[in-house]
Amino acid sequence: MKKVLAVLVLSSLVSLNVYASEEERHMGEKTEKNNFYIAVKGMSTLGDSIEEGSSTLEGSTGVGIGVDVGYKLPYGFSVEIDATYAENTVTETLSNGDSEEFDASYITTSLDVDYKYHLTHEIGLIVKVGYEYEIETIDGLNIDNSSTGFIFAGAVEYEVSEHVALLGEYEATTIEGPRGNSIFAGIVYDF
Repeated sequence: MKKVLAVLVLSSLVSLNVYASEEERHMGEKTEKNNFYIAVKGMSTLGDSIEEGSSTLEGSTGVGIGVDVGYKLPYGFSVEIDATYAENTVTETLSNGDSEEFDASYITTSLDVDYKYHLTHEIGLIVKVGYEYEIETIDGLNIDNSSTGFIFAGAVEYEVSEHVALLGEYEATTIEGPRGNSIFAGIVYDF
């Protein structure tokens, strides 16, 4: 029953999107936009705690920047290549209770598939899934790891003009580390 419901909902969304595209053509609106876009985003990492040998690594909230380059496909879908750089402070707590703080940095890239559903002409809801590669560096602990995993994100986009939109996004990752999940705020430019 859940599969049938999911197929019906997806079919309805696709039908609405096709209908909306046809309505735009009939209303004479400009529809010949280039399908490329770029998003520049500030980010905040939420931090996480992991066990590393006989110690615990606790990541604080951090800051960073991200860039998405995407291409719009039919029916509300798009593909993106993302890159982010973030820094935070990691506290190592040993089994005897001693602790020390270290600076950490993270470089992450991902390949994503997005789907945007327009609630109104200006407001769109976006869901995103992707495969990511991350390099984690904590010099004081001699950590220089690379990991792969999946990202799952939800976003809201508000179009302020034909080519510019504001974006808010929450992104969860399957990579375990002191960086944790992230929130983003940024600007999207459609070419």
